[in-house]
Amino acid sequence: QVQLVESGGGLVQPGGSLRLSCAASGSIFSISAMGWYRQAPGKQRELVARIISGGSTNYADSVKGRFTISRDNAKNTVYLQMNSLKPEDTAVYYCNAAGVVTGTGIGGYWGQGTQVTVSS
Repeated sequence: QVQLVESGGGLVQPGGSLRLSCAASGSIFSISAMGWYRQAPGKQRELVARIISGGSTNYADSVKGRFTISRDNAKNTVYLQMNSLKPEDTAVYYCNAAGVVTGTGIGGYWGQGTQVTVSS
């Protein structure tokens, strides 16, 4: 059984920073890619940032230059460093792991989501 445990969300003022963490646990052989998605009220879920096992990354245009995704493959953990936060960054942030290989097969998993609120 695979679980994604997220942490680091909270309330921050505009211009502030937060660091999100997501650790995948369980009998995992490998994970192809991990990423962060977000969903604001009344909006569709969107990709924020993604990183593959080889280190390649991609970001939503709205967060480029402000957010940095990183990954510790040995620990099956992904991080999202969020700087210069804006009110429009307010959303529930979801961790995703794709291409997760376990003893029972391969699949994708989602975290429960963590709230990020940027407000003065």
